[in-house]
Amino acid sequence: MSTLTTKELTALSEQIKAEQVLVKKYRKMAELASDGAVKTDLNSFADKHQQHANTLMGFLQ
Repeated sequence: MSTLTTKELTALSEQIKAEQVLVKKYRKMAELASDGAVKTDLNSFADKHQQHANTLMGFLQ
């Protein structure tokens, strides 16, 4: 595996943080939703963004 530059590490870190913010927002919106279908969709969106964050974190290993 190649070594990431400082600029790449910064960009990766910022993107991971952005994905984590989206996960938190979607989870909170799902908690507040009263419609079951909407709640399911919001949790699905949160799961997808968590997968994105996990994939990005894999580049740090």
